[in-house]
Amino acid sequence: MAAAAVRYLRSAGAATVAGPVEALPRPDLRAVGDDERAPVDQAEFRRVLGNFATGVTVVTAPAADGEDGPAGFACQSFSSLSLDPPLVVFMAGRTSTTWPRIARAGVFCVNVLGAHQGELCRGFAVSGADKFAGVAYDAAPASGSPRLDGALAWIDCTIHAVHTGGDHLIVVGRVEALGTTDGNGATPLLFHRGRFGRLSD
Repeated sequence: MAAAAVRYLRSAGAATVAGPVEALPRPDLRAVGDDERAPVDQAEFRRVLGNFATGVTVVTAPAADGEDGPAGFACQSFSSLSLDPPLVVFMAGRTSTTWPRIARAGVFCVNVLGAHQGELCRGFAVSGADKFAGVAYDAAPASGSPRLDGALAWIDCTIHAVHTGGDHLIVVGRVEALGTTDGNGATPLLFHRGRFGRLSD
């Protein structure tokens, strides 16, 4: 599997073989001393940054050795990163219980959701449920990660690097295969000000 994921798991103290995975401890985010100004209010941070509309994806990975099924979570913090080599990036919360499963697999597929897939996204946003129950998918060609039916596009990757970024991890993937569906004028699912939306004329 990807050496970057293995290095990350070892540095975090997580097992690199099948077994229970503990969520990483929530990091101390305070960046100023007690006698300095207070950090930015978190509610205000969310409110202001919520004005930036994003697309919505579901990041999936095949079952690693010893696991019962594939892994996946809803992710709006996704972007292209580099054309040469072809790289993409997504962010995962450091307390995520799904991320260690993706890291163990060493591969992932980003499924770009369409405007009709809001309920599917909500299903992948919950924790502890069988997220793939009733969800139609096939295997992405390079990684075998779930490629969700009806997604507008898919990007099949191996983990290239993992970096820390506050309370999140920055996961860089090298693109091995990608494609779009044959939707007729399908529009993307958007997230803006805490709600799903869609493009309009």
